[in-house]
Amino acid sequence: MVDPTLAEMGKNLNEAMKMLEDSQRKAEEENEKKYARKDIPGPLQGSGQDMVSILQLVQNLMHGEEEEEASQAYRLQNVGEQGHMALLGHSLAAYISVLDRERLRKLTTRILSDTTLWLCRLFRYENGSAYYHEDDREGLLKICRLVIHTRYEDYTIEGFNVLYTKQPVIYISSAARTGLGQALCNQLGLPLSCMCRVPCNTMFGSQHQMDVALLDRVIKDDVESGKLPLLLVANAGTPGAGHTDKLGRLKELCEQYNMWLHVEGVNLATLALGYVSSSVLAATKCDSMTLTLGSWLGLPAVPAVTLYRHEDPSLSLAAGLTSSQPVEKLRALPLWLSLQYLGHDGIVERIKHASQLSQRLLENLKNLDFIKTSVEDELSSPVVVFKFFWEYSNRDQTSHAAQASTIQHPIISNERHIYDTFNQWLGEQLAQLVPASGVDVVELEDEGTCVRFSPLMTSAVLGTEIQDVDQLVDCLKMKIPVLTSTLQLREEFEQEVRRTVGLLYIEDLSWPGLGVVRYNYHSDGKNDGKQEKELEKINMELLKKLNELESDLTFSLGPEFGGQKNCVYIGMVTEDLDVSELVETIAATGREIEENSRLLENMTEVVRKGIQEAQLQLQKANEERLLEEGLLRQIPVVGSVLNWFSPFQASPKGRTFNLTAGSLESTESTYVSKAQGTGTTPPPTPTSSLAKQRLPGQKIFKRSLRSSDAFSETSSVSHCDDLEKMDQRPPTLSPGQEQGPLETETPEEQKEVAQATTTDTEDIQSDKSPHDCMKVEEQESQR
Repeated sequence: MVDPTLAEMGKNLNEAMKMLEDSQRKAEEENEKKYARKDIPGPLQGSGQDMVSILQLVQNLMHGEEEEEASQAYRLQNVGEQGHMALLGHSLAAYISVLDRERLRKLTTRILSDTTLWLCRLFRYENGSAYYHEDDREGLLKICRLVIHTRYEDYTIEGFNVLYTKQPVIYISSAARTGLGQALCNQLGLPLSCMCRVPCNTMFGSQHQMDVALLDRVIKDDVESGKLPLLLVANAGTPGAGHTDKLGRLKELCEQYNMWLHVEGVNLATLALGYVSSSVLAATKCDSMTLTLGSWLGLPAVPAVTLYRHEDPSLSLAAGLTSSQPVEKLRALPLWLSLQYLGHDGIVERIKHASQLSQRLLENLKNLDFIKTSVEDELSSPVVVFKFFWEYSNRDQTSHAAQASTIQHPIISNERHIYDTFNQWLGEQLAQLVPASGVDVVELEDEGTCVRFSPLMTSAVLGTEIQDVDQLVDCLKMKIPVLTSTLQLREEFEQEVRRTVGLLYIEDLSWPGLGVVRYNYHSDGKNDGKQEKELEKINMELLKKLNELESDLTFSLGPEFGGQKNCVYIGMVTEDLDVSELVETIAATGREIEENSRLLENMTEVVRKGIQEAQLQLQKANEERLLEEGLLRQIPVVGSVLNWFSPFQASPKGRTFNLTAGSLESTESTYVSKAQGTGTTPPPTPTSSLAKQRLPGQKIFKRSLRSSDAFSETSSVSHCDDLEKMDQRPPTLSPGQEQGPLETETPEEQKEVAQATTTDTEDIQSDKSPHDCMKVEEQESQR
């Protein structure tokens, strides 16, 4: 048995020790917090975050804003099982890298040798080696270093000093990727004079192929000047139009001058097919080529591959094409897994499907008017480039017959710029309407802005099918009439605006639409700053009014960057647009806004002057009242007694300000009639003189579709009909005249009077020619 006193003492001792330890622990925690680092980022503070929170953060970053969620989800859903194999390869590469060194060396050697052999067999490149790289330009960079080590034997020892005696020259096509030559010179440490851009054909052959004869002359000149031709970069499918250089002749030229031939381009993918064109098949004889399998086969995050032939492995190691580190060889693991999953049939099927999509689109484009295509081979071109173009002959056929001899081309001087703008708009519209097609806009040196369809680069990722191509053609058919109508009506719109008083035509060749107009504000000696503000205010209000109209036109402030200020931009239009009515409505609306603005502007000054005048008149009236009442009535006590004995009656006098008339008026009539007058009636709001009656459901700015001849013939008739209606109206009575009661006439008498009036009117109108009718109408409009 334990003494209760001792047990209680031990319990109290334990509690006391616990309290001392807790206080000491709290003091230590406070000291740690006092000396803790405050520059640690929020996600890294504390003991870390759980896996769910981290994955949620990654998901939010992937999807971004809500408006981008749909497009991102569309791209993610097309990552098929072959894409999952590529993603699995990256995870396995990280896991395999922690194996022991010997096992890692054997595994990486097997993966690298298998992948290289498979690629060389698939793309007909025998006895080749492979270099796997993330940046598709890195392979060419390593090849340049390999050639420098090969041609300059002392380069490893003396470095760049050996380049002084013979300057190396690298030749690339003018149709190559933008910035490729400059990137190579920067990475190699060479001056830009070592890079020679070879022009493309101008007289014979494709305008996107390298001019072989000119290249031969350039190389001869470089050799005679003491330079060393080093390497030639050719294209099997240029980045813009997808054309292939004459690789056979270029290979012969390289062998003649002991140069290295490197080939790159999207057309290299067709080497895996059963039938290959001879122009692309010549690429198998080149010294090196770069393959971008990720975009061709829809494999995410797989490396690009550069296949090359070289006999000295030590120089390849010095150039960085091979590595002794086993971890770097694991770059081929995602590709190794994906190629096995797809197999030969799967690889060929994806490349063949992309070629079929191109042929389907090309066949449909041949049947479309106003579409110009630019393809190298109509039978086997994997890239289709097309643009909207209106031939002169087509434009002359659609012109009015009477004006065919006088109308000239509306955009002779600015044709290239306007077509570039229209094709830029066309490409953006097609990409927005059919996102699965993968079309984009490309700038070519000769053709200008074009729309490019390259399914080898996009179809595997976007999942493009035949129905997407058909939908693309349908959308193109809907856009062509809009383009032709807008292009045809641009000149008419410009002429109408220049003839209309108060409007200023702004020439903006980069705007894809009918045109740009500005309402000119008539300033009354105001400074530039205030005039600019008034101009901006009126045009903004004009834009708001135009958008409120029930029309199919789009009115905007123009592009966000580079557009004109204080203007109204009118978008694409259709052929049934009434340009004259549109311009007249813009002018009338602008005048109405300007008059309202002037009224509000002058209102403050008018009211201020009216108040001052009213104060003067009231002061004068008070002085007159004092004279009438006399001096005695102004004394406080005497005035009250006098007013009691002899009251003084005076009518109240005041002033009222008429805002409509802008004048002061007396209030005597108000006190007499016990009601305030309404004043004069405000002036009517100005309206467009071209307002016309519309058919049910017909929107504003629309006219009935008819030929130009029929429209010109019926215009004079319509004017005469209007005059007949005006003549049939009853005469207007003067204020002093009175109209007799209609009840005094019998129905028979009214019928006889109507027939007589109609007969007289027809006799008068029959003697009028359409020209006379037009003159009468002008006189009526002036009245």
